[in-house]
Amino acid sequence: MDHKALTLEHLSKHGAEVSQKNALVGFDGFVDKITSVVDKRFGQGEQFERMETIDVFGNRILSAAGKSTNIELYVNYEKLGGNGPIMANALLNAGVNTQYIGALGEKSIHPVFEKFAADTKAISVVDPGITHALEFADGKIMLGTMASLDAINYDSILNRVKEGEFFDLLSRQDLISIVNWTMIPNMTELLGDLLDNVIPNLPPRDMKHYFFDLADPAKRPAGEIETVLRTISRFQNYGHVTLGLNLAEAKQVYGILGQSEIEPDTGGLKSMASFIRSELALGCVVVHPKESAACATKDDTCWIPGPYTEKPKITTGAGDHFNAGFSTAQLLGFPPLACLTVGVCFSGHYVRTGESPSLHHVQSFIKNWND
Repeated sequence: MDHKALTLEHLSKHGAEVSQKNALVGFDGFVDKITSVVDKRFGQGEQFERMETIDVFGNRILSAAGKSTNIELYVNYEKLGGNGPIMANALLNAGVNTQYIGALGEKSIHPVFEKFAADTKAISVVDPGITHALEFADGKIMLGTMASLDAINYDSILNRVKEGEFFDLLSRQDLISIVNWTMIPNMTELLGDLLDNVIPNLPPRDMKHYFFDLADPAKRPAGEIETVLRTISRFQNYGHVTLGLNLAEAKQVYGILGQSEIEPDTGGLKSMASFIRSELALGCVVVHPKESAACATKDDTCWIPGPYTEKPKITTGAGDHFNAGFSTAQLLGFPPLACLTVGVCFSGHYVRTGESPSLHHVQSFIKNWND
């Protein structure tokens, strides 16, 4: 049975069970300003020609060396952002009972998060960061301001929710997803506090899943990355841990763990996922480039092609949707091949429509997916 037929079978048998699953996601939050970079302007508002590629944008900047230049950013729209809110919103749309803790506003919830905060019974800790997502035909550049995230730590969370309530909240979750380590300076310490004070004291559950996403750690020192990887591996003592990596992240982690660069073809992706999983003693490692996805568990390593499109409507948040789809399938007990398929369909639907899919959307997407 191929991966699409396998996934449709599992969705048909178990998709309705999604409403019985609980997830908690944290701890970041950003206001995403989806932005075009103006090349030539012909009038007011949207009357301009945008820079289509990062190369054009880069050359415009380089040409200003020793001089100066003015580059206009045109904000097409604002939306909730941050790895955590985007993933949580996608889980919510899939039907998972989802609660959020993070940076949605200190004194009041920022307007872009109001509905999301209500739907997820959110606990907001600090103000969100701001991201200008410069989108091009060949990629995106994220320009962020995130000083408010410095205040996210164990104590600041307990300032917003009583310790007993926090323990109770975590005890009821089938999935705890902690993402965007890169942009939260105190995240490694926070993970340590959870391991020391909370996780070992939670009552047993049939299967508790933990999902982690480093979120582009290129700017962080290798030693700090290895420390958080080893910290993440400790969660495996208390449940099933999945580490999600895009291609750049996988290459960086693979190198930090002492391996030489490898070709990112089918075999290379599977090898990276398998080695990282084994070295860190995790339940699962996922590597998801734009064009495909691979994962490794203790029992299996697999790969599938993705439903890649050359003309996406949006790309910011595609990886978070993959993570949400993969995690939803894990919660439903799908085999790894089907988890990968749901993951790429979540992101595939999102980049084409700009909307998070339901499981019915995923079924339709698979049925209309032409290799």
